[in-house]
Amino acid sequence: MKKLIINLAPTGMVPTKQDNVHLPVSPEEIIADVLSCAEIGVSMAHLHVRDANGLPAYQKEIYAEIIAGIREKRPELVIVVSTSGRNFSEVEKRADVLKLAGKNKPDMASLTLGSLNFMKTASVNDPDTIVELAKIMKANGIKPELEIFDLGMVNYAKTLIQKGIIEPPFYFNIILGNIASAQATLQHAGLILADLPADSICSLTGIGSYQLPMHILAMAVTDGVRIGLEDNIWFDAERKIRGTNYMLVERITKIATACGRQIADPGEVRSRLGLA
Repeated sequence: MKKLIINLAPTGMVPTKQDNVHLPVSPEEIIADVLSCAEIGVSMAHLHVRDANGLPAYQKEIYAEIIAGIREKRPELVIVVSTSGRNFSEVEKRADVLKLAGKNKPDMASLTLGSLNFMKTASVNDPDTIVELAKIMKANGIKPELEIFDLGMVNYAKTLIQKGIIEPPFYFNIILGNIASAQATLQHAGLILADLPADSICSLTGIGSYQLPMHILAMAVTDGVRIGLEDNIWFDAERKIRGTNYMLVERITKIATACGRQIADPGEVRSRLGLA
């Protein structure tokens, strides 16, 4: 089996310092967390940014500061930025980070392939917005990280493939356990994995307490895991220990080693994804 890809999602848009004091929010904190986790096996970093008040932000200048800080020490790490519509609906805001060029240009950007409801909010991704973001990514040489919360989103990816809007190899992040989407079960995971198009590479995760069980499944049947405080702020299922990104990554590397699954380094991941 190919080496395991570890994709770190350190921050997200929802958790706060009040939820978990270890959550990295400032550029300095995010840079430090990513670099420390890169030391123990992370090859990709899925970044969200916050403003000076700790609230979700989209501005390319904040992303540029974080990307520059990471690449100063780890230039080979695959950098993924967010174009999430959970807090910002306008294409101009969501695509602001895609304007970055030169040494701060991201390697990849998230592209959620449909609208969905979370516990209290919705993430609206209408077809025109998805297509527009995908076209901007293609024009700027930024590979989409295809985010999948439900089976229909895989089918929409196939529509984009047929239209030539996205190109292989395809990288999918499968995120299970959201209340209104596919659940973190073997059946739901199997249906989605079986329906992925040819030339696909995928990582699997679960939300909250489902994160670790889905990671264990991922080690057996997928290319990688998505891991981090974005999806799960707790280290234990009993919710007594607030985790750190380092703790979550360290545990998964130990489990992978025990299972005989080697960890992919950033250069290997770049080669598999067709990145420069």
